[in-house]
Amino acid sequence: MRRPAHRRQGTGLVGTMARTAVIAGTANATVNAMNSRAASAQQAQAAQANQAAMVQDLQQQVNAMEAQQMAAAAAPAPAAPAPAAPAAPQSELVAKLQQLADLHAQGILSDEEFAQAKARALA
Repeated sequence: MRRPAHRRQGTGLVGTMARTAVIAGTANATVNAMNSRAASAQQAQAAQANQAAMVQDLQQQVNAMEAQQMAAAAAPAPAAPAPAAPAAPQSELVAKLQQLADLHAQGILSDEEFAQAKARALA
């Protein structure tokens, strides 16, 4: 007498291996996506910190320029300037105006702040 065919229960070895491969691949893809997001977040945070440091440095430069202008305004005017003296303040004035224009173009100085600083520099 022949034995009745034995039916298997479940998916067998090949099915189990395939399912395990799919699960492992999904887990690997998930880990890679999480690592990528974490790296992007760290880069954005570093860029933001760098930008904040640059803004603070530029603000300190503006404050230093304002202090120099106040000190120059408080100092008495020279009685007889030398002939070469007007060239130096003129180039300094142009440099200060250019720096103010750069700060304004970068959005660090508002229109009002730029106009005030320019008026002080030209006064």
